[in-house]
Amino acid sequence: MTVQDIRAFNRFYTNLIGALDYGRHLYAPYTLTESRVLYELAHSSRTDAADLRGELSLDAGYLSRILNKFEQDGLIERAPSEKDPRRRRVSLTARGREAADLLDERARESVGSLLGSVDPGDRPRLAEAMRTIQGVLGPDGRGPARPAGREDITLREPRPGDLGWIVQRNAALYAAEYGWNSDYEGLVARIVADFAEDHDPHLERVWIAENRDGRPVGCVMCVRDEAPATARLRLLLVEPEARGLGVGDRLVGAVVDFAREVGYRDVVLWTNDVLTAARRIYQRHGFALVAEKPHRSFGRDLNGQDWRLDLRGTGS
Repeated sequence: MTVQDIRAFNRFYTNLIGALDYGRHLYAPYTLTESRVLYELAHSSRTDAADLRGELSLDAGYLSRILNKFEQDGLIERAPSEKDPRRRRVSLTARGREAADLLDERARESVGSLLGSVDPGDRPRLAEAMRTIQGVLGPDGRGPARPAGREDITLREPRPGDLGWIVQRNAALYAAEYGWNSDYEGLVARIVADFAEDHDPHLERVWIAENRDGRPVGCVMCVRDEAPATARLRLLLVEPEARGLGVGDRLVGAVVDFAREVGYRDVVLWTNDVLTAARRIYQRHGFALVAEKPHRSFGRDLNGQDWRLDLRGTGS
């Protein structure tokens, strides 16, 4: 990437925003900056003048002139801050909130019209590209945000497209990290297809680990095993960027808690001894190695292992 690439994108995006604005008089009778101030006052919990100045990167004198105009027009009220009397708290009046709501409604209509022109199949790709830009440059354009922490990861049910993501990421990661061939992708595809086509939502589930940017960074499945009252843990995966955040522990814990809650007697899984990090997670959750056998699979000589967790002998 070059400076010229970024400048070209800036010109494109500026023209796009300009078309949204001037074609529909989006901000009238306010300027873009005035509209940004109204938006922050309507949506931010921090409304001291100093906070607004920092949040919007505005010159103190410029912001003061905007607030003076808003106060004269009856859009805001200013008073000493409850936390610090040296600061000035700014709040919208009823008239100011009406103005902010009108601008918000216009913005929704304008962006909705733009999104309506995008093919539905391209919308996920567009959203992912926007998240990537924010992730690389940071939410305020001043560099990456703070490193991700455990609190930034959430577990959720799969959405449309997530099952396909499970197949794709398993195939790509295991090929890159262990040299496994397309046989493994075929196995994962069959497991996922079987779940998608026929599963009992009361006894079988999939969890997706999602980061703060809304991107999946891990997964696991819990399905019924052939043995009576037995659940099988399958396809545990954690993206490299999310390792070290306890994602694998949370995913395995979700399977164990779910299996216990719905009445399974035990949980079993099959893995290979080269997956050392996963095996450590299983051991921490009380799984015991019950059998192992060398085999040739996925283009590699491997040592397969069967692990089992007895739910009757573990606490809640």
